[in-house]
Amino acid sequence: MDNIRTGEVRRQTKETDIYIKVTLDNKGACDIDTGIGFFDHMLTALSVHSGISMTIRVKGDLHVDCHHTIEDTGIALGQALGQALGAKSGIVRYGTFYIPMDESLAMASLDLSNRPFLVFNCDFTNQSCGGYDLCMTEEFFRAFAFNSGMTLHINLLYGSNDHHKAEAVYKAVAHALKEAVRFSGDGKTLSTKGVL
Repeated sequence: MDNIRTGEVRRQTKETDIYIKVTLDNKGACDIDTGIGFFDHMLTALSVHSGISMTIRVKGDLHVDCHHTIEDTGIALGQALGQALGAKSGIVRYGTFYIPMDESLAMASLDLSNRPFLVFNCDFTNQSCGGYDLCMTEEFFRAFAFNSGMTLHINLLYGSNDHHKAEAVYKAVAHALKEAVRFSGDGKTLSTKGVL
């Protein structure tokens, strides 16, 4: 497979203006600015640990709150990932990973199946980390999964520090994704139906 897998999305609404480019085979270089420092930190972890290069530029209505910025970023990032994966032929398709972050432990399991679904079992103690509302973690991953055609299960097994818990979640998804987008070597679609 010599083709570099890329996806590029521009999404403009009355609430957000988003540009995203992803490259699946480029070692996780990233250039991220959403206007929300903690969210930038999480997306950087998602990029670096998945090995997926991401350019993410977002201008959102942060004077309202962070909701539209985070959810719409998930939508556009999911669309860009789906575009980069194309027909998804020849990929491993599945990925599961556990990530410890100090006292926290998170697990993510995913299937790039074209059957979007999210199971999200994560409890946070506080309302926010910086300008990032922790309840938006679920909204981000729902938008990301549904717009990329991914079945995604996320379980936060335990933890006490919300920063650590959120970071463990993002990194677990990143490593599961890194496994799933890998080429299997035979170029075939991993499905009894022959297509996804």
